[in-house]
Amino acid sequence: MAVGQVLSLLLITLHLCAGRTGQGSRADAELSARMKLPYAPKSVFRLYTGGDDMEESCVVELFREDTLQTCGFNHSQPLVIIIHGWAMDTILEKWITRLAAALKSTQNGVNVLVTDWIELAHQHYPIAAKNTRIVGEDIAQLLLWLEDSIQVPVGKVHLIGYSLGAHIAGFAGSSLSVSGRALGRITGLDPAGLLFEGLSHTERLSPDDARFVDAIHTFTQQHMGLSVGIKQPVAHYDFYPNGGAFQPGCQLHVQNLYTNLAEHGFKGFGQTMKCAHERSVHLFIDSLLNRDKQITAYKCRDHAAFDKGACLDCRKNRCNTLGYDVRKVRTRTSTRLYLKTRSLMPYKMYHIQFRIQLFTQIVRTDPSLSITLTGTLGESETLPISLVEELSGNKTYIFLVTLDTDIGDLMMLRVRWDVGPLWSNMWSKVRTMMHWGSSEEGLQVGKIRAKAGETQLRTRFCSQTADVVYIRPDEEKVFVRCEKTREKPQRRKTHS
Repeated sequence: MAVGQVLSLLLITLHLCAGRTGQGSRADAELSARMKLPYAPKSVFRLYTGGDDMEESCVVELFREDTLQTCGFNHSQPLVIIIHGWAMDTILEKWITRLAAALKSTQNGVNVLVTDWIELAHQHYPIAAKNTRIVGEDIAQLLLWLEDSIQVPVGKVHLIGYSLGAHIAGFAGSSLSVSGRALGRITGLDPAGLLFEGLSHTERLSPDDARFVDAIHTFTQQHMGLSVGIKQPVAHYDFYPNGGAFQPGCQLHVQNLYTNLAEHGFKGFGQTMKCAHERSVHLFIDSLLNRDKQITAYKCRDHAAFDKGACLDCRKNRCNTLGYDVRKVRTRTSTRLYLKTRSLMPYKMYHIQFRIQLFTQIVRTDPSLSITLTGTLGESETLPISLVEELSGNKTYIFLVTLDTDIGDLMMLRVRWDVGPLWSNMWSKVRTMMHWGSSEEGLQVGKIRAKAGETQLRTRFCSQTADVVYIRPDEEKVFVRCEKTREKPQRRKTHS
């Protein structure tokens, strides 16, 4: 007879005996409490101790403190739990060990646990998505046990979930809140969008699931009607690198989508989508490994406004640091932040907002302007000036410039009007029609102001040669920093 059947018969017998003595309810309750089996998780918790093979790591078992000692778990150090997403095979992905290694090498003594739910994740996507609640409860039970048995405070635990793993972290947090506990932090790395986009906050990751929640959205663009990453904000601070829809360097993968589908079936779809989706993970790893190149992101209403250069303000928590060192500021509503990145690690780019006053007597014109920047640390390449509207009359235009390298404080600008042969011929006709003299030709350039996003330093530029500056086709003008009008940066507040 099986052990379970023996226990069941024993409970029934004792219950009947107790009923005869008039003390059945009390005896049954006491016996049930003694005989109650512990929670049995369907996930495996692996403590990362080094190496590249996560499956050979040390396994921590619930309700067995001896496994904590065997694995070398240090209860006096912080705990970070990594949670993977949907799996197309039964092997844990390489990014998991890369992230675990980055945490161990940069955060002194931190415990890094990996939630291995590969058996539940290697299913048809709708089934794997449904299983996220089970895994969330597994993690909640683990944390309750750790807090009650060896005093690891839930409020200092950090969950890092990728794709479906982000929602698992949310479910773990909401489960803990039922017992009156609150997770310290959840980081969602491109939280899954399919079957979660548009759902209420109880059905997905949300700011309510921890004391602080941050999310990095890197692949919200729809393909074949599917949104891989969730587009809606799900955190206190939601970061949208390069707009969040797509990432630089991933174009070739999408161009090869149909080829990959033909050769590898649905697995080909996964490999194609992986580049932009997984970029969220590598941006987070980058924030750990390149501490001298922390990436700043800026609050803005949407990506289009950010691209225009309208949003580089850091006052009142309007900017924050992407990744591990984010400033943990709880906000009443989700704050959307935007930034530009490179295609390779280190991903940091430097953002500069320009305001330039231009005047033209032509009704409308769309000149090809470019700018070259010189700073205290070097010089930039020649960069195109992207103006979203045609020039007309006397207006101030705002545009954004991003640089791969830090050129220091700006000292000098060179602005050029580039034209081809066709424009040159047209320009000669315009001069004749307008009866312009040599001093009135071209675009009149007025005030030029620059603001560096990373330092918040504002600088005004003046012409080297004259008070009134005209720039003509195929001509370049030089502007230097106006020493007396240089503005001090506004001091950024720091938060713990």
